[in-house]
Amino acid sequence: MTNLYIALDFPNWEKTQHFLQTNQLKGVPVKIGMELFYHEGPTIIEQLKEMGHSIFLDLKLHDIPNTVYHAMKNLAKLEVDLVNVHALGGLDMINKAKDGLQAGATSSLNRPKLLAVTILTSMTNEKLHKQLHIKDSLDTYVNHLAKMSKQAGADGVVCSAQEAKQIKQVCGDEFLTVTPGIRLASDETQDQKRVTSPKFAKKNGADILVVGRPITQAKHPKKIYEQIKRELESYV
Repeated sequence: MTNLYIALDFPNWEKTQHFLQTNQLKGVPVKIGMELFYHEGPTIIEQLKEMGHSIFLDLKLHDIPNTVYHAMKNLAKLEVDLVNVHALGGLDMINKAKDGLQAGATSSLNRPKLLAVTILTSMTNEKLHKQLHIKDSLDTYVNHLAKMSKQAGADGVVCSAQEAKQIKQVCGDEFLTVTPGIRLASDETQDQKRVTSPKFAKKNGADILVVGRPITQAKHPKKIYEQIKRELESYV
């Protein structure tokens, strides 16, 4: 079963709580990013856990290995479900992130799963070549980062759903693929470039879909949430 997480990209707890309660979305899996976490701090995690939400804490750590180790050791105590780093931090950094989670978790059962962000879904082949001076194609480079992340001990990667199938082929079916950039047919792509539909994402091997603005900015958010869930459940 493909899981669906709502990206709660709100500026504060008041608006977050209002959105969840007004739209009767208590207990659905959610993603918390930098904006909300940096404003509210760890209390936002405690409040959401009390409401029964599974949590993907999306902070995309990227620093020297020792700093990431200690940061992850602290984040492990929050007992969220998923956390992440940038794969571009390298093998040693990803490995120390895993060590930090293991050191900080109260038990192996409570250790958050570690994801590595491959290439942001706002990136294109052209930007990869011209801005980052990376000569490989985007697909080739994403595969490289995914294989390195698995070698370093990550449980999965954050990637475009367009790349999920190829990552499964090189890293195995048990390696998680978490895919933002999900859009419905009527949605604008906005700042996302490598976008897909929920149905395509599931067909292409995505384990977890992350959907933000198509739900949070919809006229009837719960209706859209349930529409996406039905689309995922109906695909065989």
